[in-house]
Amino acid sequence: MERAIAEFLRAAGLSLADLNLRQTPRRVVSAWVDEFLDGYRQTPEEILSELHPVPEGSSGELVVLTDLRFHSMCPHHLLPYEGIAHVAYVPSTHVVGFGRLSALVDCFAHRLILQEELARRVASSLATFLESPATACVIEARQACLRVRGRRQSLARTHSEAYEGLLRRDKGLRRELWARIARRRRPR
Repeated sequence: MERAIAEFLRAAGLSLADLNLRQTPRRVVSAWVDEFLDGYRQTPEEILSELHPVPEGSSGELVVLTDLRFHSMCPHHLLPYEGIAHVAYVPSTHVVGFGRLSALVDCFAHRLILQEELARRVASSLATFLESPATACVIEARQACLRVRGRRQSLARTHSEAYEGLLRRDKGLRRELWARIARRRRPR
């Protein structure tokens, strides 16, 4: 990988004798392996394996975690995007710790993945591995390919939503989710 990065820099007409570029291949490899692509070393099944029984009296109630910051890489241009994810599910028989939901988002975000696919994979994993009857992942992001390429839409934000089960079919439950997401934006 370091050789490929060094060759890329040379092909761009740059010299690795430049003091600012001398360690660039090593630094680039470290960033990609340890921060941008480390999601491939995890599985959603591993992340969601530590289950806890549903607290007594709370069966069927929506669990929502908002404002999970993430970063990812678009597979089309290898440019970053970053934003916030909101994750929700209705527990069946078990719940997971909130940190596990954040780790699930990062598991997929730290891969080469489209924003739409990221939302879909998170919602689908919650449905599958938690056996949840209702799951959702809503993402708002800023895409570098929109901000720095082409028409350079520096203020553009992209939104993706993925719903499974009851949250896909039950408009009332989805309104409840959106009310909770909107509530976070009100000043306190």
